[in-house]
Amino acid sequence: METNITRWWWIRHAPVTIAEGKLYGQRDLPANVSESHLFKALSLALPLEAAWIITPLKRTRQTADAINEEATIYPNYHIEQDFIEQNFGEWQGLSWDELHKQAGDNFHKFWVAPANQSPPGGESFVNVINRVGPAIDRLTSEHQGKDIISVAHGGSIRAAIAHALGLCPEKALAIMVDNCSLSCLEHVDGPGKGSSWRISCINFMINRFPQ
Repeated sequence: METNITRWWWIRHAPVTIAEGKLYGQRDLPANVSESHLFKALSLALPLEAAWIITPLKRTRQTADAINEEATIYPNYHIEQDFIEQNFGEWQGLSWDELHKQAGDNFHKFWVAPANQSPPGGESFVNVINRVGPAIDRLTSEHQGKDIISVAHGGSIRAAIAHALGLCPEKALAIMVDNCSLSCLEHVDGPGKGSSWRISCINFMINRFPQ
């Protein structure tokens, strides 16, 4: 019989429209939160009582605020540095064409083995997993048996799924994480197998279904 379930609700931030077609990574760019019906639908899907976690980048706070304004609740946010997006270093702000011209052979190496390769001055996806995983374990322990809502980034959510399922980094990079999508991961403390993770949904897009 299950004794404790800590439920993580992961939401990728709303689109960063002014960076369309460019690699923005850790650049602190604003989100487009104009689609109020989408945030209303997210607010109805989420638990009313939960710990809220955002990252230092404004697009996650703006997305969380848009959801909570629709729910008319105003929780305190915990800002988690370890959930920030992957740092693409000198490549941030470049279009794909600019990146290909500037990076040369490094561009090819990065996309052949993207999980282990780091852009100049940046970090690899393996690095992202190595910081996201311990932060999840810490916060799961702090909020054991409760709901945790984390508005984060595509890279950190893929890392969270990899951590939960024990996926190799290359496999985790194949997971789609759309803007404003919802992924629910549950950490179960119970008898038998003891602590384990299970997946309720990944990349669930509320706006794909009739309103």
